[in-house]
Amino acid sequence: MKTLKRTLYVVFLFLIVEICGSWGFFAHQKINRLAVFTLPKGLIGFYKKQIDYLSEHAVDPDKRRYADSLEAPRHYLDADHYGLHPFDTIPKKWADAVAKFGKDSLEAYGMVPWVIERNYYALVKAFKERDSLKILHYSADLGHYVGDAHVPLHTTENYNGQQSGQVGIHGFWESRLPELFSTEYDFIVGKAQYIEHPLNKAWEIVQTANSYKDSVLLIEARLNREFPKDRKYGFSQRNGKVERNYSEAYARAYHEALKGMVEQQMRSSILDVGSFWYSAWVDAGQPTLKNLVKLEPTEAEKKRTQKEEAEFKKGTMKGRGE
Repeated sequence: MKTLKRTLYVVFLFLIVEICGSWGFFAHQKINRLAVFTLPKGLIGFYKKQIDYLSEHAVDPDKRRYADSLEAPRHYLDADHYGLHPFDTIPKKWADAVAKFGKDSLEAYGMVPWVIERNYYALVKAFKERDSLKILHYSADLGHYVGDAHVPLHTTENYNGQQSGQVGIHGFWESRLPELFSTEYDFIVGKAQYIEHPLNKAWEIVQTANSYKDSVLLIEARLNREFPKDRKYGFSQRNGKVERNYSEAYARAYHEALKGMVEQQMRSSILDVGSFWYSAWVDAGQPTLKNLVKLEPTEAEKKRTQKEEAEFKKGTMKGRGE
């Protein structure tokens, strides 16, 4: 009985890790850090000085999912809920989408393109006000949501393979693979480019990610049929815990079968994050980033942050897991 209980506990830990990822903390932090190096003169100096903050706080939106039940849908868009041709069906502007589907429906099936737009204009405003803390806060958050929009399984109702017998694939693709193989990736992605229409760009990112969704699922399903069952899983140490996880051999086989997809989406995330930061600065009038105003958080903001951190440490996510 004790052996059975231990086995079930380990499997439970495995599922928690795999379901609750969102590019994984490792990948989000790497994306924000590397995006700094895409920035031009006039912007890169400020961001390089704050690179540790931008990396550390790249995961703040995921932490908020443990305190705020409304946070989860900000990370995804269940495009297939809207039919065979969702990108012809969903109005691009928030007001038009609300008029067509209702706010409750949009919150239920995801809002990531509009969340990117909102954070973008919040960053523009922060630049105009020359408020260093808000610039950093919205830059870190914007980097997270832009990164999430690049993940194929953030664009489908079958977000964790629960409809196709592939539970755990979400974290496998976006956490396990980058953690194992990102040292092999080429992260020289070029210089940030000005984005003329931020909302259109957000939709373009989501639509591209969605185009890979079937491959992500079908390739893993085929590999699962062909790969020796006794070699699919193994145990590894993560965050001080021993966990059941996909074996390195199975991960390598899946990674190679995807033919560079994860690397491509990480590279695109890095360049797009840098481009959104740069564009917000340009749209704000390219303010000098020396001697910025440093407005301290209000007491209400401090309390909210403390609550979010406390709820995250408890480990009970509110709303849909990934």
